[in-house]
Amino acid sequence: MTRFALFFCLILCGLSVQAELPPTVAKALNEAGVPQQNVAVYVQAVDSPMAILKHNADKSMNPASVMKMVTTNAALDLLTPAYRWKTELYHDGQIKNWVLTGNLMVKGYGDPSFKAQDFWRLLMSLRQAGVKKITGDLIIDKTYFADSVDNGQSFDEEKWRAYNAQPSAFSVNGRSTSFRFSAIDDAVSVNQEFELPEVTIVNRMKLAQGECGNWRGKMQYDVQTHANKAVVTFNGVYSPSCGERFLELSLFDDAQYAYFNFKRLWRDLGGEFSGKLKRQTIPTTANKLLEQASEPLGSVVRDINKWSNNLMARQLLLTMAAEKYGAPATTEKGVAAIKQWLLANSLSAGDIGPDGLVIENGSGLSRVERISAGLLGKMLVRAYLSPVMPEFIASMPILSLDGTVKGRLQDSASNGRAHLKTGSINGVSAIAGYVLDANGHRHVMVMLVNHANAGASRDAQDALVEWVHQLP
Repeated sequence: MTRFALFFCLILCGLSVQAELPPTVAKALNEAGVPQQNVAVYVQAVDSPMAILKHNADKSMNPASVMKMVTTNAALDLLTPAYRWKTELYHDGQIKNWVLTGNLMVKGYGDPSFKAQDFWRLLMSLRQAGVKKITGDLIIDKTYFADSVDNGQSFDEEKWRAYNAQPSAFSVNGRSTSFRFSAIDDAVSVNQEFELPEVTIVNRMKLAQGECGNWRGKMQYDVQTHANKAVVTFNGVYSPSCGERFLELSLFDDAQYAYFNFKRLWRDLGGEFSGKLKRQTIPTTANKLLEQASEPLGSVVRDINKWSNNLMARQLLLTMAAEKYGAPATTEKGVAAIKQWLLANSLSAGDIGPDGLVIENGSGLSRVERISAGLLGKMLVRAYLSPVMPEFIASMPILSLDGTVKGRLQDSASNGRAHLKTGSINGVSAIAGYVLDANGHRHVMVMLVNHANAGASRDAQDALVEWVHQLP
């Protein structure tokens, strides 16, 4: 080893014991009213065996949506980036002269990315297989996942919001009805992105000039469901400066929403159907018609991390559960799969006590999930040195350019030089990922804030990003 290399190693060793936060970070936290004991930080170069900065790094903290990094990293390792979900079509009758005399059956395997366009593609294949009219019912088999995997509990009182939708082995569009808001002439327009006749909109929105600001705080919605119908009433004001905005609501259960989508798509494809919806297991005597594969996991994780999709993360955890321990998938099996994966890769929560790592659903949409900044940081270092590194890093938002960090540090030299996942719920704000320093060396960075003023800690997080970027 040369004298210069030895000197550089000694410098790193000295830096590795740093526990005090950088002055810019400490100042920003003080201005935000966040005590340093409520903050955990971990910074380590990916090519170094030791951390540069550790502050409360072994403290168990709520990571909010940053927990998705654990779920997606585990899935990429356990399932491989090439993993694809399947969706199958069966029937229990016969097909002749473009008529399926019998029931059409769908079996889902938990595809978190199955959208209306994927359903259209599946049904187009059915048309090409010689079916135009279906005389029976639509049967949906969701048994690959256990019933009520989350006990039907919502994260908060916003039970209609799409982020509160429960996982399902067959979910179309994440059960989400997307409402588009825009200002047209002297009125506010509210429309469904993919229009279903079962949804009625009552638009009482009024146009108001001024800055867009917290546009959601200026409007209210009310949902009334009647049998197979939903009436959504919108009240409030909307500014033209908001441009187009979207609100996603989950108005029906998973099977209902899939059934409504089926009827609309099948009609658009020229098909005929007048049957009902049934939820049951497909019999072993059924005839398999088609099988359709999803996009590979390496692509799907981008939607999960860049846009922090909670339902997709939960479905991913259940997929690991089913693949490792067999169907029906349960949250408990998924949690066990992740914890075993961590232990197998020498990433143990043992140094922070038996309750240091808590995984409730793998999405971070939880009041009880916990992890330490140190464990998360070490996992990120290991991920960088693993075969799945390209897919994992590519799934994270690029600082200033896309995803949940698109608007941050746009005038900074760190613009575009970091891949960072954010997390935020009341009392929690977190950021973690990879930052390139000024010399092109990559560092892992984790910052977890648990405090009533956590939402005001964004400047402190940005200050840490810039501090890492400016490391020599």
